[in-house]
Amino acid sequence: MIGFFKKKKSVQDKKGHGASADCGIMVFENTSDVIHAETVLKNSGWAIRVMGPPPEIRSGCDLVIEFPLIEELSLLRELNKANIKPLSVVPVTAPLLAPVDLFHTKDFGDYLMVRAANMKITVEKKGLKIVNISGGGCPDVPYLAHEMVEKTVAEAPRPRDLGHTLCGYALELAYEELCRIC
Repeated sequence: MIGFFKKKKSVQDKKGHGASADCGIMVFENTSDVIHAETVLKNSGWAIRVMGPPPEIRSGCDLVIEFPLIEELSLLRELNKANIKPLSVVPVTAPLLAPVDLFHTKDFGDYLMVRAANMKITVEKKGLKIVNISGGGCPDVPYLAHEMVEKTVAEAPRPRDLGHTLCGYALELAYEELCRIC
């Protein structure tokens, strides 16, 4: 019976739990903890989102996990099993504490650019060929660009499989968003 409550929320519920009293955010010390926590929670079926932290609570990492506040104890138990501990868990009760949406999309006519955090991926709409990757300052960005530019979205390797930094992770988020909207 407990497993019933652990089922993934619908896409509508997932998108609808934005900055309100029923939402919380988990703050982590570093990006790898966020990536590990996201993987553990999503593989267990939880509806969570990685977001940018509000400026008022930034400490360490530039990412937080947004989740339905009512699920806090269950999520913390799941993370504890994987030996992952957030620095803090904050209920989002004020507009100032709202997490920052990481995604921005810009249509340039024949081209579409998706930005997640500081990383951008631009594709030619016709054929979905990747024409540019930019942003960030991490050492793996040139390598990611070299491996992905001039390939279609379907042919290109996933950034998560190649990158090992916050920039690589942000590019993966932009790539996923691009796949979702295309």
